[in-house]
Amino acid sequence: MTSLLHAHARRRRLAVATAAAGLLATLFAAGPAAATPDPGDAPAAVGASKELAAETRADIANGLIPGQDEIVHSDNIEHLTNIPKGALQGTNSDLAFQDNYAFAGNYDGFRIFDISDPKNPKTVSEVLCPGSQNDISVSGNLLFLSTDSSRSDDSCNSTPQSATIKDSWEGMKIFDIKDKANPKYVASVETNCGSHTHSLVPDGPNVYIYVSSYSPADNFPDCRPPHDGISVIKVPRKAPEQAKVVNFPVLFPADHPEYPGGNDGIPGKVSKTTGCHDITVLPSKKLAAGACMGDGILMSIKDPEHPKVIDQVQDNVNFAFWHSATFNQDADKVVFTDELGGGGAATCNAAVGPNRGADGIYDIVGKGEKAKLVFRSYFKIPRHQADTENCVAHNGSLIPVKGKDIMVQAWYQGGVSVWDFTDSANPKEIGYFERGPLSTTQMRTGGSWSAYYYNGHIYSNDIAKGFDVLKINDKLTDPAKRVKLDRLNVQTQPEYFD
Repeated sequence: MTSLLHAHARRRRLAVATAAAGLLATLFAAGPAAATPDPGDAPAAVGASKELAAETRADIANGLIPGQDEIVHSDNIEHLTNIPKGALQGTNSDLAFQDNYAFAGNYDGFRIFDISDPKNPKTVSEVLCPGSQNDISVSGNLLFLSTDSSRSDDSCNSTPQSATIKDSWEGMKIFDIKDKANPKYVASVETNCGSHTHSLVPDGPNVYIYVSSYSPADNFPDCRPPHDGISVIKVPRKAPEQAKVVNFPVLFPADHPEYPGGNDGIPGKVSKTTGCHDITVLPSKKLAAGACMGDGILMSIKDPEHPKVIDQVQDNVNFAFWHSATFNQDADKVVFTDELGGGGAATCNAAVGPNRGADGIYDIVGKGEKAKLVFRSYFKIPRHQADTENCVAHNGSLIPVKGKDIMVQAWYQGGVSVWDFTDSANPKEIGYFERGPLSTTQMRTGGSWSAYYYNGHIYSNDIAKGFDVLKINDKLTDPAKRVKLDRLNVQTQPEYFD
């Protein structure tokens, strides 16, 4: 492994900017059936031009980017281990944690790791249950799995079937994981437009699930426009087989005085809002933040069955697709991510620049239902990537340090970044880990999908390479090692210091 502390601004010729603009326009022009961002739905490999491939090889030779598959990291990051893919060879997706276990989603199902020894994780079980993206979370003895691909039925033996067919199925699956070595599939709930992601809202004997989905079409019987809200599922913990949809709150009403129906979109630049991509809830503060395609929203969840939007923002200059959200611990900031290019494009280069495909940092100003989101700055990794590497802001979590706002975040083939946004207007990177490009001649989908901090370590689910365990040793983050959790679903943010 090589340690690099470079932040070179790599030069790109005009041809690169033209190629990048063409690729992004192609992605945004896709029809509803292919418009779902995230790399499982993007081409596995797209040939690069001879000029771009030659430039990638030249940058490697000049030491501006790591070599193909070469591991590099800052001096304060240690790579403890990598566990390659096992029986599930699909796209690795999100992560959840409970006690000494990590639960790793994969487009083919999910995998459970024993992480009691972070340097030597052990596979406990692998469950074959295809259905993108298999976004994952856990609560008690229950595991929840999102299915956002139209299937022949709700079983784990289902096959792909067109969403134009009325009896096709997509939605939420529920497993009993009391026996980690033998998870049992116990229930399913169909939801309109499926479940791209989901977020848990614990409520005593019940757990509510906010289901995010989008991209309706007139010829989809169970997913027709406008699809302007989210599905709310109520799951009785002791009787999960009784889980059902109890509400579909409209978050983007057509009569909204400022943003009627949400963002109308700008072809080739900004997504039209037809649902949400991801919602992060902060139960301790009764708040939620939604990343909803063309809009960012702040919600009150005092009544979990009836979430209420209290502020809504748009950024039609630099945000193409509002992808995810993270509160700081004091709940006076939200970091929104922009998944420019849907996770399948090379956007971490000089051609795209520092403000697109980045994080947007917003302060929450005011209290209660009068709170407003106020933009402060953008953050993007300072290390440009090759034009054969998909790279854009993606999933991350807080690193719990009192008095500081520090986050670890995945950037696909841009790797894993640790950054400080205590000063909302001046965020800065303090550590990183990455691999060199999967290919110097093709755009191949790969890199870290999710990078989360849990009980002293950083866990990353790499789309192509498997499960990585990292450790950061830095005076800024060392206090976080004293914080111990018994569970972590990142989209249900804990009160770290309660």
